Amino acid sequence: MIFYFFKHKYFNLNNKIMNKTELVEKIAAGAGLSKVDAKNALDATVEAIKDALAAGDKIALVGFGTFSVSERPAREGINPATKQKIQIAAKKVAKFKAGAELAAAI
Repeated sequence: MIFYFFKHKYFNLNNKIMNKTELVEKIAAGAGLSKVDAKNALDATVEAIKDALAAGDKIALVGFGTFSVSERPAREGINPATKQKIQIAAKKVAKFKAGAELAAAI
């Protein structure tokens, strides 16, 4: 493995990031679908998850994991450039917790 040190973090250059096109190809091959059908299925799945999270719902896929929305409260921070105190607004963030099967597979 090749590791590079960059800004106090190590990066493994042998780990590959799968992009959407590669994921669509894997779905198509695994489900016996055309790439167009696999892309449509992936787009519909992502849209359904996004809509559910926007509505404040939790999505639980047994064995894979759970998507949920978490609220971060407003807090005070420091601008690193000016060292002045700033207010950071409250916001909602998407969370994912891996299920037991996924955790065991990694």
